[in-house]
Amino acid sequence: MLENTPADGRQGWHGACFATEADQHRESGTMPVAIADRPIDTVREEVIDQLVLNYGHDKLSLDAFERRLEEALDTSEHARLEALVADLDLKSDPKYQAKKRQQLYVDDDPSGLEDTEYIVNVFSGSERSGPWSVPGELRVITLMGGTDIDFSSAEFTSRTVRVKLLCVMGGIDIKVPEGVNVSVKAFCIFGGISNKARGRHDPDAPTIIIEGVVLFGGADVKVKVKKKTNKERLLRFADDVKAMFDELGV
Repeated sequence: MLENTPADGRQGWHGACFATEADQHRESGTMPVAIADRPIDTVREEVIDQLVLNYGHDKLSLDAFERRLEEALDTSEHARLEALVADLDLKSDPKYQAKKRQQLYVDDDPSGLEDTEYIVNVFSGSERSGPWSVPGELRVITLMGGTDIDFSSAEFTSRTVRVKLLCVMGGIDIKVPEGVNVSVKAFCIFGGISNKARGRHDPDAPTIIIEGVVLFGGADVKVKVKKKTNKERLLRFADDVKAMFDELGV
């Protein structure tokens, strides 16, 4: 458990912060935005962070954590998300966010991985999916064929991934996981690209930059929601956080 917590509640230890949102806004001279007016994805992410941190500090049992995490992933109601953490006092701080970046988003040790890979389909088709390591650059050549690339279960080894396309009279489908930034800079001639990935930028998440040429063809970029995979990934991360705090004796 946490020790030596100052009486004013403004200092936290080992990834925990006791300062309330009202305290923070009072110090900065701003008023908090009503939770109903905030982006639902941002609120959900903050709630999940708070659940993980409180579970890590033994404020929640495993059953309670799993139940609340499941509901946080399912609900689209601001008030319901707020209620899931109304009785929890610990909030994330930079130490927790650093641990989260390290565990959830990017493996910064790409040893043994080729920095550039090719996917070539000429009068044919292929699919890249399941668990796989994403290189720093992926070059996709599709000529009168089809290519499916699924990043939803992939391991990112770089914060920025460039996907360079050459699509001629063919089609390319790209599926990305929730939370990944996507930027499309491709040039289309008698073709098109549909980008349905999120627009907001998260500096902690990987960024996929899609560029190249689409000629008499099409490319489709969309988010693939995998609730079960996200839950399993968050559960593993929560267990890592708990183990870290147990080792520190907090």
